[in-house]
Amino acid sequence: MDEQKVEKDLIVEHGPSEVRIALMENHRLMEFNREPTGGHSFSVGDVYLGKVRKLLPSLNAAFVDIGDSKEGFIHYLDLGFHFNAFDRFVRESNPNRDLKELYSGIKLGQPLEKEGRVEDHLKPGQMIAVQIVKEPISTKGSRLTAEISLAGRNIVLLPFADKVSVSQKISSKEEKKRLETLVKSILPKNYGAIIRTAAEGKKAGVLVAEVKSLLDKWEASWNKMARNKGTQLLFTEYSKTTTVLRDLLNDSFTSIYVNDEKIYEETRNYISLISPEQEKIVKFYDGKEPIFDHFEVTRQIKSSFGKVVPMKQGAYLVIESTEALNVIDVNSGIRAKTSDQEENTFEVNKLAAEEIARQLRLRDMGGIVIVDFIDMDTQEHRNELFKYMTELMASDRAKHNVLPLTKFGLMQITRQRIRPVTEINTTEQCPLCHGTGKIASTVVIDEQVERALAYYVEDKGIRKLTLRVSPILGSYLSRGFLNSYVAKWRRKYKCRLALEEKTDHSILQYEFLNAKGEVLD
Repeated sequence: MDEQKVEKDLIVEHGPSEVRIALMENHRLMEFNREPTGGHSFSVGDVYLGKVRKLLPSLNAAFVDIGDSKEGFIHYLDLGFHFNAFDRFVRESNPNRDLKELYSGIKLGQPLEKEGRVEDHLKPGQMIAVQIVKEPISTKGSRLTAEISLAGRNIVLLPFADKVSVSQKISSKEEKKRLETLVKSILPKNYGAIIRTAAEGKKAGVLVAEVKSLLDKWEASWNKMARNKGTQLLFTEYSKTTTVLRDLLNDSFTSIYVNDEKIYEETRNYISLISPEQEKIVKFYDGKEPIFDHFEVTRQIKSSFGKVVPMKQGAYLVIESTEALNVIDVNSGIRAKTSDQEENTFEVNKLAAEEIARQLRLRDMGGIVIVDFIDMDTQEHRNELFKYMTELMASDRAKHNVLPLTKFGLMQITRQRIRPVTEINTTEQCPLCHGTGKIASTVVIDEQVERALAYYVEDKGIRKLTLRVSPILGSYLSRGFLNSYVAKWRRKYKCRLALEEKTDHSILQYEFLNAKGEVLD
């Protein structure tokens, strides 16, 4: 599988309640993320000042209140090597102290012992700085660590650490030495770092700028901690958009399309910091058609997130997710490419493996995944399918493990679960019959729309409106140009009426919007 030939596009849609991010590979939807625009969700990478609520000596762990309805969980081994330095900094920071002097003056001391006990370092009511490593899932609260890190594209900054590590994937000893020497020279006292693979070949200026931005981010939280020792958010990771870019951006990225000017500027500024030569790939989308419709993301979401996922030539997957595990059943449907049943089964299973690798990333499915492939007779085909699945999963950023097929044709996959499975309900209640199964005659749909228009114009005094409809209803109302229903209504009610078609509307669904783009009741 040649990674160089993969064309990657990132589509970012800013909506009224959330930002939706789609990663396309060769125009096929591979990853989908959503980030609420209002309020704050408890996300991986966020750093909080939390309060220890309860110790669990039997588990060598503690529950920590970080402001969520479910308390977070931290194990003794997640306190980190230099927890005592973090603890002293939290306790002694106050508005009257020079915080930089306090930070640099703290001695790291001996690392915590592996066999230590949580009760020797934590007590109920104690305030500690923690970072989310696993989001709340079902009845469980966030999984926390006190070993805080700030991840950049090229470098991970480690407060209260004393070593610089270099990615093992950088093979050149000279390059490793250059990067290690450079980063050590720019890090202040009591900071360590991990140099990521992406840093290979990067100029000193890029790395210096990134280290500075990470230091500024960490040090900006000190004043909040010093002023208020209550439970609070100290800082969040970057937005989902920049987090996806940080982890994925490489030379194969061709374009990043954004439909919001603020996010467009934020994305451009971030890329100019981590990879200046790629700043030009960020493009502002201002087309009339919704951005997800223009790039066919909406259609792919509708077809990819259902219980039944169709594949080529009649084959399909059935996906069921439970609290304990995810189950995927492979079905050949009516597909029969060759008369050789064994060969046909093998082809369907390979096709299913490609879609399953995509679905795991797309839905961010984690935990245990059981795949029921169609039974194959030959051991050679079973081995080939296992090898093919392993290759397909190689590009998955989440930690995972693929096991060979059992004699029953089942494959077990474990995949790191750090956030809940992305679920999108692709079925809708009919907006016309409201579940009754009966709708008004299509003959009178134009009368219904006209009555609503008359109400808004004559009773409410709204003169500028947009009528949003399905493409089929749009064609019906606009046919005939000057003699179309829309043209007649403009003349009759002396209003400015625009027609907008939306692909995810059902056939006879319609709604009116005011000049601000707000849907009218």
